[in-house]
Amino acid sequence: MNRPLIGISTYLEASVRWGVWDLPAALLPAGYARMVREAGGLAALLPPDSPDAAAEAVARLDAVVVAGGPDVEPARYGAGRDPRTGPPAPERDAWEAALIGAALDAGTPLLGICRGMQLLNVVCGGTLTQHLDGHAGPDGATGVFGSHPVTPVPGTRYASLVPDVCAVPAYHHQAVDRIGTGLVASAHAADGTVEAVELPGSRWVLGVQWHPEAGDDLRVLRGLAAAATRAVDTARGPVVAAPKAGAPAPELSGPFAEPSA
Repeated sequence: MNRPLIGISTYLEASVRWGVWDLPAALLPAGYARMVREAGGLAALLPPDSPDAAAEAVARLDAVVVAGGPDVEPARYGAGRDPRTGPPAPERDAWEAALIGAALDAGTPLLGICRGMQLLNVVCGGTLTQHLDGHAGPDGATGVFGSHPVTPVPGTRYASLVPDVCAVPAYHHQAVDRIGTGLVASAHAADGTVEAVELPGSRWVLGVQWHPEAGDDLRVLRGLAAAATRAVDTARGPVVAAPKAGAPAPELSGPFAEPSA
């Protein structure tokens, strides 16, 4: 069975150092590719591109992951900028919004992680809370993941994957405010923060506020990989087993049949 090809959006940074080099780079924490691989998929990195290319990119993928990263530009959801909102990343906003739109249009399985969940909500017409305390590292430590429990909403896709209350690795200071059209909340933190959103129905669309790539719980990623595999199998149709060595070749009919003597 072929493993599903899962595209992951990346950061575009103006200055990245490695070896003797200091250059612009498209990069991604290694945990994202690791979790896709361990969940049974093949990872393909998607650096920011023209939004016009999103549909073509999604058409070649079996699933899409929109990764965590910088704050979404508040103008995208009709809000003024809070002083605590981070610097804008307009190229990434435009590219990832187009990826989300293309995945939704095509019915391609989609997972948004942290920023990816927030942008999914914005693309669906929702808004964000630009700052909240208590979700970014232990005692507010910079660049260190915190941990807190998340409670699933019964009857949701997320609850079917993770039915128990579990601690998740988290690092964010923004969150969903008004939920976008068609989305439902499927998990909450103890303080009521929406920790997961999804589209009910047959399309596999889920956003989680935490960072599964920073932990070892693969249940959400396995759900994504399984959905991607089902999509691949449906598109390709049933697999016909090759005949055993020495067995007579099957008789053909129709336009591929050999002409009779």
